[in-house]
Amino acid sequence: MKYVIGIDLGTSAVKILLVNQKGEVSNEVSKEYPLVIEKSGYSEQDPEEWVEKTREGLAELISDFPGDVKDIEGISFSGQMHGLVLVDESHQVLRNAILWNDTRTTKQCQEIYETMGRDRLLQITKNPALEGFTLPKILWVQENEPEIFSRASTFMLPKDYLRFRMTGKVHMEYSDAAGTLMLNVAKRQWSREILNSFHLTAEFCPELIESHELVGSITSEFSQRTGLSQETKVFAGGADNACGAIGSGILSEGRTLCSIGTSGVVLSYEERSDLDFEGKVHYFNHGEQNSFYTMGVTLAAGYSLSWYKDTFAKEESFQQFLTGIEEVPAGSNGLVFTPYIVGERTPHADSTIRGSFIGIDASHERKHFSRAVLEGITFSLNESIEVFRNSGKTIDTIISIGGGAKNETWLQMQADIFNSTIEKLASEQGPGMGAAMLAAFGCGWYPTLKECAKEFISVSKTYEPIPENVETYKKVFAVYQEIYNQTREMNERLREFRK
Repeated sequence: MKYVIGIDLGTSAVKILLVNQKGEVSNEVSKEYPLVIEKSGYSEQDPEEWVEKTREGLAELISDFPGDVKDIEGISFSGQMHGLVLVDESHQVLRNAILWNDTRTTKQCQEIYETMGRDRLLQITKNPALEGFTLPKILWVQENEPEIFSRASTFMLPKDYLRFRMTGKVHMEYSDAAGTLMLNVAKRQWSREILNSFHLTAEFCPELIESHELVGSITSEFSQRTGLSQETKVFAGGADNACGAIGSGILSEGRTLCSIGTSGVVLSYEERSDLDFEGKVHYFNHGEQNSFYTMGVTLAAGYSLSWYKDTFAKEESFQQFLTGIEEVPAGSNGLVFTPYIVGERTPHADSTIRGSFIGIDASHERKHFSRAVLEGITFSLNESIEVFRNSGKTIDTIISIGGGAKNETWLQMQADIFNSTIEKLASEQGPGMGAAMLAAFGCGWYPTLKECAKEFISVSKTYEPIPENVETYKKVFAVYQEIYNQTREMNERLREFRK
């Protein structure tokens, strides 16, 4: 039996999957690493933590592998998007990586608009200037850490730095490059216009390659420290959302994904590069060659739920904590939650807005608050679905993965709020499986990613909308949509009091 490895470099942990030729997960290992949060709005990590924890995880995986390590034919990657890793001419890291969920760059986003113009930026990158993207981070370092920036030779994204440490080769693939705000998404090349506008050189940007492309093999040093064969082929990989889409079979027109992790994503496959969503949703290159995807993001999806649980019942499991939510009717007896606890992304690109509970009544119990949090997260994701539908897209079936697919009540809630059939996968491994599929395709196991998906992915259960719940949620959703505008100015005034 032959195998591939999918490495998913997430925000809080690296997850490593060993997958056989039938698409079965033979083993998996996860290793956590810390965030570095110096002050409000900052979010960083030490790239060495990614490397060391991946080494540890691979060594553990190989130590349990019963066969010949040469049967592990390929490795590929999924990674958290947008994070900035700056290196010098010797490829030594110059500072901690600034992550996707860092929001210190509001000033730099405004500078990008002033320099490029919003319309021109959207024409080139298909995306607005948001704090999470890579270019604003580069400009922040330019402005605030000029001595460090003067020594920067190139930049990498998180998974690309990890892959460099495994192979000694520097590349970036299109699905991750699309999230830098420096790529011409339609033309699939670095934008000279953007680079020149911000005094950046083409040499500062890594060579672009396809997600399934072979970049090299494991170095002898990495082989010795993990037990992997030096013959193992290493493939470029993809952005976490692109890999999540691949690992969920979002590989043809009309296929849509709802992924609820720390952040929440609604993602839909696109064949064309010329659609115009006016910057309301993201528009990125897919991990499948010459295809694209549109995506809406809720910044604090699963994070809203974990924050809520850890604040009020830290010692309880999620299963305990959510007990009783199935008894609460749709609409949580008039209680509405907005998941803006770290700002919001789609459709409100706003780093200042904060969350609310609206409609608290003396009759409400904990189970009402718990259900309202789940509903609020789902309402936020539904705003992205509404953008897609208003643009003419038909969305009648959605694959749900992540934390939102682990609770039956939440899955039914998604069907009711989205007014769509929800599919739950038989084996849901998310971006790590997408990375493994890129390796399998790269190794030549299948002629296309679509053929690979037929073998690797199957649906275990579907959830249909309940008509009366659909009608209730339409009314509550209309209230939810008003809350942002009603509370935006108040949150601006409260901003000075946040520590």
